[in-house]
Amino acid sequence: MAAARTSRSSAKDRPSYRCTECGWTTAKWLGRCPECQAWGTVEEYGAPAVRTTAPGRVTSAAVPIGQVDGRQATARGTGVPELDRVLGGGLVPGAVVLLAGEPGVGKSTLLLDVAAKSASDAHRTLYVTGEESASQVRLRADRIGALSEHLYLAAETDLSAVLAHLDSVKPSLLILDSVQTVASPEIDGAPGGMAQVREVAGALIRASKERGMSTLLVGHVTKDGAIAGPRLLEHLVDVVLHFEGDRHARLRLVRGVKNRYGATDEVGCFELHDEGITGLADPSGLFLTRRAEPVPGTCLTVTLEGRRPLVAEVQALTVDSQIPSPRRTTSGLETSRVSMMLAVLEQRGRISALGKRDIYSATVGGVRLSEPAADLAVALALASAASDTPLPKNLVAIGEVGLAGEVRRVTGVQRRLAEAHRLGFTHALVPSDPGKVPAGMRVLEVADIGDALRVLPCGRRRSGGADGGDEGRGDGRGDGRGGGGGKAASRARPEDAPLQSARRQ
Repeated sequence: MAAARTSRSSAKDRPSYRCTECGWTTAKWLGRCPECQAWGTVEEYGAPAVRTTAPGRVTSAAVPIGQVDGRQATARGTGVPELDRVLGGGLVPGAVVLLAGEPGVGKSTLLLDVAAKSASDAHRTLYVTGEESASQVRLRADRIGALSEHLYLAAETDLSAVLAHLDSVKPSLLILDSVQTVASPEIDGAPGGMAQVREVAGALIRASKERGMSTLLVGHVTKDGAIAGPRLLEHLVDVVLHFEGDRHARLRLVRGVKNRYGATDEVGCFELHDEGITGLADPSGLFLTRRAEPVPGTCLTVTLEGRRPLVAEVQALTVDSQIPSPRRTTSGLETSRVSMMLAVLEQRGRISALGKRDIYSATVGGVRLSEPAADLAVALALASAASDTPLPKNLVAIGEVGLAGEVRRVTGVQRRLAEAHRLGFTHALVPSDPGKVPAGMRVLEVADIGDALRVLPCGRRRSGGADGGDEGRGDGRGDGRGGGGGKAASRARPEDAPLQSARRQ
């Protein structure tokens, strides 16, 4: 009976056609009525009515944009300057922030520190945990010193219970760890499912906007590093932050992906240790190794993380291979970029011995260099390792290297040079036309990889040849660059490097 009613209702909703002359009906249009043979008399009738939304009552009247009070969207500091830097000054009342990262990277530690530092008599903070018990969170708070009488803690996985806590505590900041562990009893499905995440996020966003409460949501990530759950979640929230870092290194980076209240090219640097997590206003020291004398196979560069310049060190090591296919191992560098630099050095720089040796390249401090501006530093580190000749002291190299061997311009050269000069570096290799250079810094503009290789001092003698005693060429060309046999001769002092002939900017 129910199936019959369904079929009748669906047939009723379908449009039909009728002849205006004889009343004959059909399910599809025809140009000529087969009953009365009349042309152009078949017309549609019985089509379902088009539903439209009628105008309703407005919640607030539209006013000129100049009369809108912008003070309601003033950011309030979290007490963690590095996080405020990424957020654009702090948390805006009513804003919803999604923080995502891999397990164990330090999300809960950072947010617990934020919860304690932002809590005050006028601004309460509610920390809701769905992954741990309240006692576990208390132990972490004791360890990192995140205790405050205005910080409230609750362990809940029910959405209705979380909303009830909002009514009782009336916080200015809500931290939910994590959004995938909370479920609504009104929605079918397990916690973390598409429907549950959408419902929980939607309810908390509505509560934040109505109360003027800032909300920090912790989100899980998939194997590929993307935020788990529906992509709609990223569109609904106001700010999306990614918490990055290698679990074997101390450095942690908070990177803004979406921000309705600030720039998306800011990066916050943190150091994770046993006592908690602290912000790093000057993190370049983590990426450098201080030495009294320069070492072969090392080169310094300046990378841009967002708009933030960071001085980083690239290290390379070449050894004789014991297998037919030499190893190519990288850490902190893109393997494809390192392979490209090896090909450029072999073809354009005439360093033929690299193809038969094991190559190891890495960065210091866990930083990842993915931008092309580090190409020149990678190439010089490889050439220095192959020739066993150190680069001049206090030298940084900045530039992208093309397959033709040319050194191309990169963005933010002036900011990079200013950061290097602030840290005490006095010489730099840059592409042509770098712009204004800091006073007291010697800059050598290089057009191709051959010009860049000339900064390597003539430090190794060839073991054989026509005269058996000539020094290898200082530009990296010739068989003396391949790391052949023979004892190393006395190396030139760094101040005798060709950079001394560079013009003072």
